[in-house]
Amino acid sequence: MPKLTIIAGQHSEAGTKESNDDSCGIRIPEGALLTDKGVAAVIADGMSGSEAGREAADSCVKGFLNDYFSTPDSWTVETSGEKILGALNSWLYSQGHQQYGTPKGLVTTLSVMVIKSTTAYLFHVGDTRIYRLRDGEFEQMTHDHRVTVGADKSYLSRAMGIDVHLDIDYRSFAVEKGDAYLLTTDGIHDFVDDTTLKRLVVENIKTPEEGAKVIVRKAVINQSNDNLSAQLLCINDLPQGDEHEFFRKLTQFPFPPPLEPGMVLDGYRILREVHASNRTQVYLALDTETDTQVVLKTPSVNFEDDPEFIDQFLHEEWAGKRLNSAHVLRVLEPHGRRQFLYYVTEYIKGTTLRQWMHDHPQPSLDEMRNIIEQITRGLRAMHRQEMIHQDLKPENIMLDEHGVVKIIDFGSTKIAGIAEITTPLERDNVLGTRNYTAPEYLRGHGGSSRSDIYSLGVIAYEMLSGKLPYPKELTERNMNKVSYVSIREHNKATPAWVDGALMKAVAINPERRHSLLSEFIYELSHPNENYTRLNQQPLIERNPVAFWRALAIIFMGTTIAALLF
Repeated sequence: MPKLTIIAGQHSEAGTKESNDDSCGIRIPEGALLTDKGVAAVIADGMSGSEAGREAADSCVKGFLNDYFSTPDSWTVETSGEKILGALNSWLYSQGHQQYGTPKGLVTTLSVMVIKSTTAYLFHVGDTRIYRLRDGEFEQMTHDHRVTVGADKSYLSRAMGIDVHLDIDYRSFAVEKGDAYLLTTDGIHDFVDDTTLKRLVVENIKTPEEGAKVIVRKAVINQSNDNLSAQLLCINDLPQGDEHEFFRKLTQFPFPPPLEPGMVLDGYRILREVHASNRTQVYLALDTETDTQVVLKTPSVNFEDDPEFIDQFLHEEWAGKRLNSAHVLRVLEPHGRRQFLYYVTEYIKGTTLRQWMHDHPQPSLDEMRNIIEQITRGLRAMHRQEMIHQDLKPENIMLDEHGVVKIIDFGSTKIAGIAEITTPLERDNVLGTRNYTAPEYLRGHGGSSRSDIYSLGVIAYEMLSGKLPYPKELTERNMNKVSYVSIREHNKATPAWVDGALMKAVAINPERRHSLLSEFIYELSHPNENYTRLNQQPLIERNPVAFWRALAIIFMGTTIAALLF
């Protein structure tokens, strides 16, 4: 299957100046890192008026290239870039003040280009530039943050390290095979016009290292009086939807045969079957190497020829291995060389939340809060990795024998960083379990962290009442017609302000829900006067649909009585 193939080169010189305050770097990794993170090119021009322009430029270039490839694979490029650049800017600003006593101590321009899969991501601040050559068109892809004063004077309006708050341009767009990208500092583009730059890129598109040198030499010939740096990246190939090759990689491990107690699979002795569905089987097993009990999850042979299912199964393991929380199921590394498709998790000796709810039909508020808070800790670990569970329900939550709550099953988990990678498969939003699925999924929209908050709110509501927050199962057609049923109709002991917190968490419109998990948890324990006042409002104000429905019933009853008597 074709992969992202880029040839690149760069060159930097001091020019007529005594020192070179420019800095640039390119990293083209191999293997999984190339797929998961892509290629990165960074160029910076330390501000000549600052105390340590070169140090600032070097710090940004080296810092980004080191840190970007160490960020979680589950993060999007945008998230990774913004977090890294925000941290670098804060460091430059604080160090500039500490070392030099001035906001101009460590200041630099910066342009970053990341090419991941079939998309380019640009981060830019200052007057370094990124150009694109495509189908004979040469276009500047960044905007100079420079203010002109008078006829021949200008200054930077934005830069790294100049302010505690970083205002950086970000954009993304699809790349194409044959594209060429040129990154330059102002010592180049202030002295070489776009027409000449285009010609030099075209002439050197197959030899980018030499091309970067030629462009620098041209600026020198044109009497550039500044440092000069150029980077040239040429895209020779892109990952494409070669379904046969993609399927071959997915099926490198055969499905395991049906397993029976006593059988041994790759060093795991099967003890008993825990659960089976038409999609997967779950077994309790003994790790013969460590003599500990573990759980094996295997795919059903019904899906041996289904690449979408296999891809999803593999991503369950991928997601679990990247989560580190006491409240999320721990996925383990298998021993030795795996011969079949399965994955291994810790064994949780306990019960599902569904069974706990059956055993505790009238839990106290404190019991509910304790469980919901623990689920929240697990969800927070997922959200920090830019993962959305998407199928949170009592059956997917376990309580161990010590009362520790853990989220299990990542089969529907959406991973933002993986969604950026082009494959032949359609990775649509996976619809979770009805009654717990956020309404936006029913409308065909993408989910967010607020979608998990909705599911969490439904679980909390059901724990306290044994009921669901809406009178009927939500559908795309009826969700604008049904209204939230106050939990106090089922459990009068529930405070009005807890009812208000639950109503907000399960709002049909995600924009009306809590924006953060911590907000929801806080409101479950701290009275909000707004919710108390809401419950004191007339029915027509707090629930107009219910008011008019009741009025219609009364009117109908009165009319029938009048006709009869």
